[in-house]
Amino acid sequence: MLPRKSIIPEEFALPGLVSRIPRKPVFRDRINKARFIAKSGSCNIAHKNIREQGRFLQDVFTTLVDLKWRFTLVMFTMSFLCSWLLFAMGWWLVAFAHGDLDTNRKAGIEQCVTNVKSFSSAFLFSIEVQVTIGFGGRMITEQCPTAILVLILQNIAGLIINAIMLGCIFMKTAQSHRRAETLIFSRNAVIAVRNHRLCFMIRVGDLRKSMIIGATVRLQVVRKTTTPEGEVIPIHQIDIQTESAAYSNNMFLLAPLIICHVIDKDSPLYDLSAMELQCSDLEVIVILEGVVETTGITTQARTSYVAEEIQWGHRFVPIVTEEEGVYSVDYSKFGNTVKVPTPKCSARELDEKPFILIQTMQKSELSHQNSLRKRNSMRKNNSMRRNNSALMMPKVQFVTPECNQNIAAT
Repeated sequence: MLPRKSIIPEEFALPGLVSRIPRKPVFRDRINKARFIAKSGSCNIAHKNIREQGRFLQDVFTTLVDLKWRFTLVMFTMSFLCSWLLFAMGWWLVAFAHGDLDTNRKAGIEQCVTNVKSFSSAFLFSIEVQVTIGFGGRMITEQCPTAILVLILQNIAGLIINAIMLGCIFMKTAQSHRRAETLIFSRNAVIAVRNHRLCFMIRVGDLRKSMIIGATVRLQVVRKTTTPEGEVIPIHQIDIQTESAAYSNNMFLLAPLIICHVIDKDSPLYDLSAMELQCSDLEVIVILEGVVETTGITTQARTSYVAEEIQWGHRFVPIVTEEEGVYSVDYSKFGNTVKVPTPKCSARELDEKPFILIQTMQKSELSHQNSLRKRNSMRKNNSMRRNNSALMMPKVQFVTPECNQNIAAT
């Protein structure tokens, strides 16, 4: 049986109409690359398949300091409990060997440890010895040299446990990254023209009044590269120079500073334009190091900027003002930026064609003048409208009672 022919022509059918509709190109979002350093400063690295686990036990103190707080508190509690139980067993064995636990013993024989008649009393005596409480109900006598040896061993072991655990807790509370919580970075980085050169800029600041001595800032670009021999380097770190490092290794972080990197021929950003930057997978890592003034401990604060967090053609707003003889810092505008005229081309193209910068500046000057003219014209129009409305308003004469009496007298 032949299929029935449709009444509607094929060119006007739904499939034909859909095929003739021009489709818009579909732009897929770029797959987000994993960050090497998080915005908080933590390293985004997972260590797997470590076979030589015993190396961590060779440095027990550092391993304990690196543990999380819940594990540290468990280790702190268990170390004391285990030592008390271990030496309680020792004291019970000493009393058992001397016959102090025998209920049928003679009354004239003196005990090694007085009032130790069970494991519970031996455990209490172990706590009294190690913590040096000394309630006075239980004490050691001269009858057993073994008991004197156990007393010496427990005192030495207790001092070692106290030194390790208290030192571990002190180091955890005084870790350098705690001071780094008050070292802040701008949310975004900017690229703009400064001194007729394209520059990569970030802002850093310190919220505390105690200063960071010998503060240094290092910038690195991390990207995936391939060598001419075909070797793939997933994390290729490239150091980039800053203006502060060019003249001095240290900076005076008294107020928030703008760290500037001039994009020259030695910079890994030299060949990137505004469009190419958005499509690149680079990550700029910022490392701020220094010595804490109050504790003398070296601290380090880290952050990173991916391509989406680099604003081309922006500049940081000033936040330091002088008020009543004191320099005031407004941290509410710490990361605020404003748009400035900036060429969209790369730094290489800007060096080869200097007229691009001149044209950009001229266009920005013309647009600024046009905006000023529009504002002046709007102000003039508003003032003319006000004058015309004042002229067109009818005059109203108010008559007082005195004026009425004068009119009647005439």
